Amino acid sequence: MSENLFDLTGKVALVTGSSRGLGQYFARALARAGADLVVTSRTLDSLTPVKKEIEEIGQQALPLELDVRNDDSIRRMVEAAYGHYSKIDILVNNAGCNVRKSAVDITWEDWDLVVNTNLKGTFFTAQAVAKKMIPRRYGRIINIGSVTSVFGYANLAPYCASRGGTRQLTMSLADDWGKYGITVNCLAPGWFKTAQTEVLYEDTTWVEYITDRIPMKRPGKPNDLDGAIVFLASDASEYLTGQTILVDGGISTGATRATAKKD
Repeated sequence: MSENLFDLTGKVALVTGSSRGLGQYFARALARAGADLVVTSRTLDSLTPVKKEIEEIGQQALPLELDVRNDDSIRRMVEAAYGHYSKIDILVNNAGCNVRKSAVDITWEDWDLVVNTNLKGTFFTAQAVAKKMIPRRYGRIINIGSVTSVFGYANLAPYCASRGGTRQLTMSLADDWGKYGITVNCLAPGWFKTAQTEVLYEDTTWVEYITDRIPMKRPGKPNDLDGAIVFLASDASEYLTGQTILVDGGISTGATRATAKKD
């Protein structure tokens, strides 16, 4: 174990869905901690900017095409990553999507898109990587969830279902693979401005509403997740598994005033 428990020097991290949004920030944070990266997207060209950024930090970056809804795509990506690095130490299951509609308007296709991406894709990517980790008896798997893993919100039925499933899946895989030295945890962000939520942040009334409910009195900034992702990827979390860590400014406390007057 390194004297610096958070040092990822010599480690290889795979981040799915890393061409934009939180995935890019996760990849950068891991690179700054010393890891080399595998970055993935459904479109290879979209990975050029993040590859350049990681190399400017001083780490290697291997861009690979990946559609987590396709088993063959997952297997090809994993084999290519191992062909290049000969190992994957850290998996960040970040690829995800959302459909915002009233529950009565959700279609069969909407449901399949969200659940197959966020839950089915997370499981089969973890499975493919774990098969390689098990012989080495080492691995850090980080499933990206959401505050919706523990709270339900209107107009997000398939998303909440998929993220609740991610939390339960995390516990199941932790129990399955702990004996092989593999930890499996869930990092659950609160309300962060990303490509998925950008439309919400255009509504100042909504921003005021959500900010009032967050004890820290501001939505999250992507770099607020840096410490948590590095912690879960590092030796510092060696005895932590099956857990969901909420990085949400405190909104999961309930954030409902129990007094008539505002403090």
